[in-house]
Amino acid sequence: MSRLPAEPSPWGAQVQAVAHRYDQEFSGKAFDLPPEVEEMSVFQDWIAGTLTPRISTPFWEAVKPRKRDHCLDIGCGISFLIYPWREWEALFHGHDISAVACQALTSRGPQLNSKLFKGVTQAPAHRLEYEPQSFDMVIATGVSCYYPAEYWATVVQQVKKILKPGGWLLFDALNPDATLAEGWAILETYLGAEVYLEDLDRWPALVKAEGARVVSTRDYEMFRLFKVKWDP
Repeated sequence: MSRLPAEPSPWGAQVQAVAHRYDQEFSGKAFDLPPEVEEMSVFQDWIAGTLTPRISTPFWEAVKPRKRDHCLDIGCGISFLIYPWREWEALFHGHDISAVACQALTSRGPQLNSKLFKGVTQAPAHRLEYEPQSFDMVIATGVSCYYPAEYWATVVQQVKKILKPGGWLLFDALNPDATLAEGWAILETYLGAEVYLEDLDRWPALVKAEGARVVSTRDYEMFRLFKVKWDP
């Protein structure tokens, strides 16, 4: 398993914590949690596999990837194996900090569809070392919640460089007022990755500060999806 190098940025410890948390889950290793956490309904739903569909954000309801679009999925996990990329006929580029997820995609992605699967890079969200204007769409769901808003400003700066003119950024943010939010945040902390309960109003202002605008939003059970664009 390839581990991430030490991250010199202020967010290095959190990056490593999130990577370890998802390596453990994707490799099927058990988590050692106290009984009071295992008794929480959100934990029971997580173990049963019924939580993930409720907290996953269907980004394609905002913008569906088009045929031959180059799409970068930040924090992709194993999304190429479970989302309908073959139906969209869009070109998938993965980006994730979990070595286990990256290895799974590298192994199974080409078998699923070698024409659409364009590889996966193991790196944190703020390290987007791609050629300028490479992508028609950048997707980041289930990522921003693990970092402070200041971190996400850096990610948005990097996205601007690699997005084609007229391209879309789709990202979600945790709604701290959602019924599930507090319990899920507690669970994630015990799983090893702290969750940040940022006010939803912070995100449009953050995007605007980076020269972009929120075109629209969609609310789901626990996350709000932001559809973002840079005007010419």
